[in-house]
Amino acid sequence: MDDDVEVRTAIDKLLPERLRRLQRVTGVPVVFGGYTRPAATRRQLVLSRLVGTLGDSLRGLAVDTGRGLGGSVLHEGSPRRVNDYATTTTITHDYDRIVVEEERITSVFAVPVVVRGVVHSVMYGAVRDPQPIGDRALNSAGVVAAQMQQDVEDLLRPGTEEPHPGSAHAAIAELADVVRSITDPALLARLARIHRALVGPGVRVPATITLAQRERDVLSLAAVGASNVEIAARLGLSPQTVKAYMRTAMSKLGVHNRTAAVHAARQAGAL
Repeated sequence: MDDDVEVRTAIDKLLPERLRRLQRVTGVPVVFGGYTRPAATRRQLVLSRLVGTLGDSLRGLAVDTGRGLGGSVLHEGSPRRVNDYATTTTITHDYDRIVVEEERITSVFAVPVVVRGVVHSVMYGAVRDPQPIGDRALNSAGVVAAQMQQDVEDLLRPGTEEPHPGSAHAAIAELADVVRSITDPALLARLARIHRALVGPGVRVPATITLAQRERDVLSLAAVGASNVEIAARLGLSPQTVKAYMRTAMSKLGVHNRTAAVHAARQAGAL
């Protein structure tokens, strides 16, 4: 299979769930995204998935490299954000009729998913009110994009397959998410017992470890090979703060290095 087609197939499989995750972790009401394809001498982004839009005009929209916000992200290969799409002078306005007039979008960010050195997908988050999107939302979006990159690359390895949404594996993963959200001690204990019975003996139950959001952010970026300096830049922290979060995460997970911490966090369902 052609490499471009293979990557696109993996992205199509993962993108719906990842956009819902992006919406959840950033708190923005509108998310959308798509895959890229070769076009002449440059790449072109095709928007294929929409969540929270007012209409369907964005679906199938082809965004050329360098045009609009997504096109600039495609060109630069790095996240971007504009606080007022209609008036910003840092992007072109080829798509204002849809973005501004039809969707009434104001603040919007876009993050690339870089696979094998090429931007193969771009994910957007947007709001329709005067309040701009903050740094925390943009940093969280970067983490989702980094996880998406890792998941796509995992799918591209021979013999790897994404669990079917209706499979027992997916159901157990969903149960793990539910367990982490429960605060009632009695219900938490019951669900933890059910999860333990399903995954089998010797597997750590997610509820036994609670990582802070920043600890999860740091481990998620470490999982895709980012150094402490790169993690600090992505999250807007100092390298010393990143090291502190890493130390506390390792302490909670009972390990002594970052590789083991990533593995233990995944085993515990914390990532």
